[in-house]
Amino acid sequence: MANQLEQGGREGLERAYRATVYRLFLPGSICELKLDQLCETFLCWLETAGAESFAILTAFNPGSVVAEPEANAEAQSRLECDLLEGGFEPYVGENEATEGEWPPEETCFVFGISKDEALELGRKYGQNAIVFGASDGIPRLVWVA
Repeated sequence: MANQLEQGGREGLERAYRATVYRLFLPGSICELKLDQLCETFLCWLETAGAESFAILTAFNPGSVVAEPEANAEAQSRLECDLLEGGFEPYVGENEATEGEWPPEETCFVFGISKDEALELGRKYGQNAIVFGASDGIPRLVWVA
C-alpha cells in the first residue's frame, strides 16, 4: 500500500481521516466517533469522568506508510508506556477506515492530556495528525506539523 501522503497530499490525508471511525472501548460503553461530530454517549462519559480534554493517539503506521504488524505493535506498546509514565490512564481504541483499503489501527484514548502533550507524542511516533478535543466532546483533527 502506498504512502497516503503521496496519494493526495494533505487534502488526501484529511479526506482519509474524515472517512474514519474512531472507536473507543470505554468502561460501560463503546463509542464510535467521527471528526467534528458530537456523540451524546461520549459526551456523557466525558462529563461523568470530569474530563476537560482528550486525545486519540496511535503509533501505528508512522508517516501514513503501512508498517509491519510487529513494528506497529512494538511502537504502540512504547506509546502506552509513555502515557502510563506520564500519569495517564489510556483506554484502548481502534481507528477504522470506512473507505479504501487502509488497515485498522490500534489507538489509545486519553483524557486529561493537554494539546501540547498530545502533539509531542504524535511527533515522537511520526504521526501526521492527532485527534484532540475539549469538554464539548467534539473530536477535532490537529496537524502535528
